[in-house]
Amino acid sequence: MKVWFITGASRGFGALMTKEALTAGDAVIATARNPKTVTEQFGDHPNLLAVALDVTNEAQAKEAAAAGVARFGRIDVLANNAGYGLLGAVEEATADEIEKLYATNVFGLLKVTRAVLPYLRRQRSGHVLNFSSIGGYLGYPGWGVYGSTKFAVEGLSESMAAELEPFGIKVTIVEPGFFRTDFLADTSLAVSPASIADYEGTPAGNMRNFAADANHAQPGNPAKLAAGIMTMVNSANPPLRMPFGSDTVAMIEAQHASVEKELAGWRELALSTDFPSDAAASA
Repeated sequence: MKVWFITGASRGFGALMTKEALTAGDAVIATARNPKTVTEQFGDHPNLLAVALDVTNEAQAKEAAAAGVARFGRIDVLANNAGYGLLGAVEEATADEIEKLYATNVFGLLKVTRAVLPYLRRQRSGHVLNFSSIGGYLGYPGWGVYGSTKFAVEGLSESMAAELEPFGIKVTIVEPGFFRTDFLADTSLAVSPASIADYEGTPAGNMRNFAADANHAQPGNPAKLAAGIMTMVNSANPPLRMPFGSDTVAMIEAQHASVEKELAGWRELALSTDFPSDAAASA
């Protein structure tokens, strides 16, 4: 039996992972701002501990981790799933919007991770799942600030993977594409109200309309992602990056091809900035 610590467990991927884990016979420390929203869905399950957690509150994160270990004795999987989106051009986003987004998507993830890692290190085992997005792999117009938080998650996760490997702890970056959740609804998405007329008709401006029209018409099946998470977590050698969705795979492949093409075109200039090698200098 694995013990999961899941943030944002009251809805979306968090609730679906909680359901999958409980069905598999695992235990779940399911955290949410209001834990009643968890118990209302899953009832009084013996393997479920619903805990109040605002990921921006470091003291509460430590309390939640301690409560989970006190109940189940360990934590095997940390799923940093809590977060939300911000739609709007980079110029349109206000300082307050940006700071609040980073407080949850980046600093909140760090607070929870720092609260849980001491238990994983003590065990010399564990698996950290950091939820990113295809927007953390390549930039999109209209999603620049949100994407930047996910780029941060990706960079942190790569470093953590190397840092935690000596302790037997795995790290996986989960990269969903567009899935049919409530992510594009107002419960998970903030839209910057400071719309600048110049962006109307541009890719950034058009993204506002696209997001509204795409809500609940996304190609990805959330239940299948949750099942895929279970398959990946139970594998002998989980990946550093786990993209989900045909759109994500296609965009990653296109991004790789674009980077390779650009590098080939500018390779000579890129290599010209080194000091001469010792062999060339002595010739």
